[in-house]
Amino acid sequence: MLNFIINHFYDFITALTSIVTGASVLTAITPNSKDDKIVSKIKNVLDVCALNVANAKPA
Repeated sequence: MLNFIINHFYDFITALTSIVTGASVLTAITPNSKDDKIVSKIKNVLDVCALNVANAKPA
C-alpha cells in the first residue's frame, strides 16, 4: 500500500489541485454564495491537511 502511494504521489497531487481549481472556477462563474460556502469548507480541510493552521500562510 505504501509503495502504491509513493509511486503515485504526483498523481494524487495532480488530482487534488485539479479538484480545487475546478471548484474555484465553479464558484467564480456562479452568482450565488451557497457553492462559495462549500468550496470554503473544502479549502479549510485542505489547509488543515497541508498544516496551514493558525496564522501559517502558504509560501
